[in-house]
Amino acid sequence: MNTKCDKCDRPAEVHEIDVEAGRDIHLCREHAIEAGFQVPQSAPVTELLTQFATMPPPNEKPTPRRAERPTGCAKCGSTFARFRKTGLLGCPDCYEAFARQLETVVVRSQNGANAHVGRVPDRSSELVDLQALRRSLIEELDRAVASEQYERAANLRDRLNTLTADGAGG
Repeated sequence: MNTKCDKCDRPAEVHEIDVEAGRDIHLCREHAIEAGFQVPQSAPVTELLTQFATMPPPNEKPTPRRAERPTGCAKCGSTFARFRKTGLLGCPDCYEAFARQLETVVVRSQNGANAHVGRVPDRSSELVDLQALRRSLIEELDRAVASEQYERAANLRDRLNTLTADGAGG
């Protein structure tokens, strides 16, 4: 990550997300210590391992490669093989870079589901039910329009408008 410190032009060594303020915090070593962050004395082990992993072994001839194709995230260089090994993605862009592979992982780990169908807090269950109904009506409306069932689509649209007018469209 080649991000600059928020308070000066030095490279940032600490990267935090302030959820309450809704912003990312990037600080150099000096400003991170001032702000009370724990800053490691040396480079993280992952950086060192990455450097060693990318170095070719001594006295080894490079093997000819087939045509290169994108194998990782364009922003951080993380690969799906690394995700499978560690269970961690390298950056937010990895979600887009590996979307197809991640979808199969999620579906497999959730017994075939790719949307939340579990429990919700009691106080919000009514809102969640209305949101699920709204999503269902939108999907049904899309199918009705695609199959040119315009009368059915109009009825579905009216039901959606009623939900939205009641303030439940969220």
